[in-house]
Amino acid sequence: MRAAYCYGAAMVAVQGARFRKLATDTQKAWRHIPVLEVANLRDALPFDCQIVCVELTANARPLVNFVHPERAFYIFGPEDGNVPEELTSRYTTIAAPTDHCMNLAATVNVILYDRRAKRIK
Repeated sequence: MRAAYCYGAAMVAVQGARFRKLATDTQKAWRHIPVLEVANLRDALPFDCQIVCVELTANARPLVNFVHPERAFYIFGPEDGNVPEELTSRYTTIAAPTDHCMNLAATVNVILYDRRAKRIK
C-alpha cells in the first residue's frame, strides 16, 4: 500500500480477504487509495486497462526493456505463492532482473519506480 501511494497508483485490488492495515504504512495509504477486496482480481479490472503480471517465470519479459502501458493493471503474486500460470501465459508478464525472488513490497517498489522513472524521460 505504501509503495502504491508513493508512486501514484489509482487503486489497489486484493484477491480474497488478505488486506490488513500494517504498522509500516505510516502514511495510512488505505485512506488515500481505494482498496478493493475481490474474489478474482480480474473482477476489479478497470475499463481499458492492460493486465501486466509480475512474476519470475521463463516467459517473463525483462523489466529493463519493458514499456509500461499508460493504463496498466499490475498483478503481483502473493508473499506465499505465485501469479497463476493461467494468467502469466495469457497476459504480458514481466520480471525484475534478480537472481532470486523478492518479497511483495520490494517487488511493488521496483516495478512502480521503473514505471515512474521511464515516464520522466
